[in-house]
Amino acid sequence: MEDANGEPMRTLKKLTYPLRGRLREYLAREGREVRLPVSYAQLTGFAASAPLLNKDGTDSMWEIVAYPPHEMEHLNKGLTETYALLRGEGETAFFRHLYVDRIDYCAFGNSRPFRIRIVNAYNENPDYFYFKVADASRVYGLELEHLLSPNRMHYLTDRDTLVEEHIVGIPGDVFATNWLNSTRFPPVRLAKEMIKFNERCLVRLLGDMRAYNFVIAVTPDFDTAQIRVRAMDFDQQSYNGRVKFYIPQYFKDNNPYVFHCLKYVNQASAVQYQKEELSLIYRRAIISADLLRDLLNAMREHPISPEEKARQLSVELADYYQDRNFVGGNNMADLLQVSLERLHGTLREGNPVPTGLARLFDGEAPPSR
Repeated sequence: MEDANGEPMRTLKKLTYPLRGRLREYLAREGREVRLPVSYAQLTGFAASAPLLNKDGTDSMWEIVAYPPHEMEHLNKGLTETYALLRGEGETAFFRHLYVDRIDYCAFGNSRPFRIRIVNAYNENPDYFYFKVADASRVYGLELEHLLSPNRMHYLTDRDTLVEEHIVGIPGDVFATNWLNSTRFPPVRLAKEMIKFNERCLVRLLGDMRAYNFVIAVTPDFDTAQIRVRAMDFDQQSYNGRVKFYIPQYFKDNNPYVFHCLKYVNQASAVQYQKEELSLIYRRAIISADLLRDLLNAMREHPISPEEKARQLSVELADYYQDRNFVGGNNMADLLQVSLERLHGTLREGNPVPTGLARLFDGEAPPSR
C-alpha cells in the first residue's frame, strides 16, 4: 500500500483486542450488550462454500456458505431473532415473516465477517446485517462514529460476537470509477463532504479510510441531491502510529477525490467547510461529554494500541498541529482527548486550521497521478 506521494504505508495485520472491564460495562449500560441467540463461533461451522461473484462476473471477495439442514433451521430462527433485536428491540412478533435467504463469508480483512441477507416473505424486500469478531478497536470506532459524526450506528455485542447493521451507500472505489465524473451528482457538494470527512477522520483518529472503506450515500432533495461520505470499516480506530494514516487524502487510492476537490473548491471554501465540521464535532462532543469521558477512561484501562505507536503518533500530531499538548502521550485515549479538547481553542481563537485539504492549498504539492 502506498500513500498519496507514492511512499509505502506498510500495515501489519492489526491485533485484536477483547472487550472487557469498563468498556463492557459501558456497552451494557447503553443497551449495546445483549444476549444474542447466535454467536459468531456458531457461524464458522459451515459445511461448504462457493465464490460469490459480482454482477459483472468478477470476484466479490465473498463466499456463499452452506450449513447442514438441521443446523440451518436453527440458524434461520436465531438470525431472524437477532435482526429483531437489532432493528426492533427484540419484538419478534413483528418479524415472523422474515427469512434468511443467504449467508456470506469474507476471509479478507481483520474482522472475517459473515453477511446475513434477510428477506421479507411478503414483498421480497432484502436487508443485510453482519456478524464479526468482537474487537474493542472496532467497537470504539462504532461508538465514536455514533457520538461525533452525523450518523447513528446500530450494533450489538455479546461476549466475543459483534453484530452490525448494513451501512447503505456506494463503495468509494466503485463511485470513483463509475460516478465521480457523472453529471447526476452535484460535484461541489461531493467535494464539500469529502473535505468534511477528511477532517472528521483526523479529529476522532479513525484510520485507513481508503476508498473501499467508505461509502457515498446519495439522498435526492427537492432541487438536487444531498451527499454524505460515511465510514464503513472501523477496526483501525486509534491504532496506527502515523498521522497520515488518519487523513484520507494521503492514500493513493483516494487520489481521484483529492483532485476532484482541488478542481471544484478553492482555499477559502475548503477552510469554511473544515470550520463547519469542526464546529459540528465540537457541539456533538459537548452534548456527549459524559459518554466520551467514560469511553476514554475505558480505553485507558485497556489500551487498543501498542504504547510505541501512541508515542509515535503523539510526536507526529504535535508536529502536524504545532501543538505541544500532544507531546508525551502514552496511550491513544490521551491523544484523542487532546484532539477533541483543542477544538474549542481552534474555533474560538480564529486560528488557521492546518488540517485536511487546507495543507494542499497552503503550498503542499498535490499527490502525483
